[in-house]
Amino acid sequence: MQAGVDRWLAGQQRYRLLLCDSGGDPVAALEEHREAADALLLERGLLSSEQVRALRERGLLLPAVVIGSIGSAAEELHEAEVHLPSDRLEQLSYSVDAAVSRFLAPGGDGLPPGKGAPGDLDLSERWRLADRLQGRLGLAGVVYRRDSSRFLRHLPPQDAAELLGSLQRTYRDLLLHYFQDPPAANQALESFVNTAFFSDLPITKAIEIHMNLIDAFAKQLRIQGHRGDHLQDYRLALLDVLAHLCEMYRRSIPADAVVEQL
Repeated sequence: MQAGVDRWLAGQQRYRLLLCDSGGDPVAALEEHREAADALLLERGLLSSEQVRALRERGLLLPAVVIGSIGSAAEELHEAEVHLPSDRLEQLSYSVDAAVSRFLAPGGDGLPPGKGAPGDLDLSERWRLADRLQGRLGLAGVVYRRDSSRFLRHLPPQDAAELLGSLQRTYRDLLLHYFQDPPAANQALESFVNTAFFSDLPITKAIEIHMNLIDAFAKQLRIQGHRGDHLQDYRLALLDVLAHLCEMYRRSIPADAVVEQL
């Protein structure tokens, strides 16, 4: 996995990786880099419950991307974490942006939503963390003004093809799990929408991905001698994707711009 992270994240000037020895104490390492770390990359299942509790108690919860297989509804750190399968690292930089946006945006107080928030922090510490992240990364820099150099249409042809292939595999996961495994489907949905938004995937391309996969499924069913009438039900998955994308675009409009339009 390290090689994939190096390729899809470390090579970008936007990020600087601080590596933690897998055999060491991640809590102590993060404590040492408290003021330098803005987000966490975690392998699923790497942290013990005791280490998660220690991170909460020391106020070390940060925007997080959890890398590992989909299908589990369990959280590693908090409700604002973003999940990414280990074979989809092409989407890693977009997932980091999504994790920071999701961590900062909900209540305007820099906290993850709901009961998963770092409730052990006092109010001043919560505000200080939010101010530091917004000051260094800029909420507008992450949500309102996406990095256009990483838009799909601006990537080198090979990188663009690999990212598009990764998105297609994520959408296939969404369809395969949509009716059978809601937690896994939700993770695939969020992963696809996050990357689609931050890579500025055209809506028409998202629809094309859906239609191509449905056509492939229908062809496979015909080969096996089955009818494919039920495939029409998967239009619900496409509607879910489009609704989530519309919501992200709506939230990306600065509040003052809405006032001016009114």
